[in-house]
Amino acid sequence: MSFTIAIVGRPNVGKSTLFNRLVGRRVALVDDEPGVTRDRREGEGRLGDLDFTAIDTAGLEEAAPETLSGRMRAQTEMAIEQADVIFFVMDARAGPTPADHAFANLVRKSGKPSVLIANKSEGREAEARRIEAYELGLGEPVAISAEHDEGMSDLYDALRAAAPELTARPAADDAAPVATERPHPIRVAIVGRPNAGKSTLINRLIGEERLLTAPEAGTTRDSIAVDLDWHGRKFQIHDTAGLRRRSRVDEKLEKLSVADALNAIRFAEVAVVLLDVENAFEEQDQRIADLVEREGRALVVAVNKWDLKEKTAGAIGKLREQADEKLTQVKGVPLVAVSGLTGEGLERLMQAIVDAYDVWNRRVPTAALNRWFEAAVDANPPPAVSGRRLRLNYITQAKARPPSFVVFCTRADAVPDAYKRYLLNSLRESFDLPGTPIRLTLREKDNPFKGRAKRKH
Repeated sequence: MSFTIAIVGRPNVGKSTLFNRLVGRRVALVDDEPGVTRDRREGEGRLGDLDFTAIDTAGLEEAAPETLSGRMRAQTEMAIEQADVIFFVMDARAGPTPADHAFANLVRKSGKPSVLIANKSEGREAEARRIEAYELGLGEPVAISAEHDEGMSDLYDALRAAAPELTARPAADDAAPVATERPHPIRVAIVGRPNAGKSTLINRLIGEERLLTAPEAGTTRDSIAVDLDWHGRKFQIHDTAGLRRRSRVDEKLEKLSVADALNAIRFAEVAVVLLDVENAFEEQDQRIADLVEREGRALVVAVNKWDLKEKTAGAIGKLREQADEKLTQVKGVPLVAVSGLTGEGLERLMQAIVDAYDVWNRRVPTAALNRWFEAAVDANPPPAVSGRRLRLNYITQAKARPPSFVVFCTRADAVPDAYKRYLLNSLRESFDLPGTPIRLTLREKDNPFKGRAKRKH
């Protein structure tokens, strides 16, 4: 089903950058100066497996109807009326402004499905201000960076949740009625160094020679998606090109293949980092796992070609120790030994993917979270900095996918990294969050006396 998305918001929040990202080319003019876009601009957009018409609009401003700004606003209101879904974009670094509140009200009055997008979400400051966007009354803000192509998978999920009837996948037989909508397949990217056996593993999973395999490294170039039904659960498995060190990637075609693989990671929900048992946990393996963690995807480590390994007592335990030593940022990451050639360990791998997906989606009950927080701070109070004790007031879970928490405190920038690691590790252990990326943001509560003090001088 085809549908239309209108991208609206104040001037200079990144609407045109997002439009260009969705249509896959630089169509709309982008500049730091506000008000560059004046007319509505349409293009055929794509997000994951969803195709739609995207409409870029002028920045919404309060203005008299006869002025240029007023006529631009009228064009934007026409786009809202024409659209099936509205992407309301705000600047995460600035936080919600009075104008954002006014125009969010306009979006609510339209009655159209909408997604609140917190653009320019790079960095700690943006993460803290993004939490304030809940005030706009448009639901959970989706953190993205249109410029850096970050957060597009979260935007995809938010779009499907906001407009399920528009984004539902068609039935295999269009004439057959659909009784109920099934949960969407878990999107899995199989990633790793060249010749780790990714295509062989996927062929074994689906039970056919669907993907080309060869002894030579670099056989796979495009990111190929195949569907899999495992014990009644649907999966969409993406085979990807092998990822070498950046300094060794020089051919144009290989650069495009690597970009395609990175895009598969961004749109995945679970990434399986496939290692070669003969040289597991090389530096490039660690880089790939780190990339998955930075993108906020659920992570599973699979050690392939296990059939070539001499089965000695404690072999798996040694790999587990290596994983904990090399991948400290995702402590407790699921690790499975497999053989794409013989099929050994594939049941364990699929179960590990499901378990990692469930942990990635987990929300911690608020009461339990604050009981843990109080006990953790009492057991190990934050250190004094420059003779002043830091106060950590309370914690809340801002979102899942991955689990993301915000701690409200005094002097957020003074909290040592070691103390943040203590809180992260304690969170992971107390609420059984092994291996998944966890986001922890520290935010200061606004001090109402700061402004007055400045005015007195």
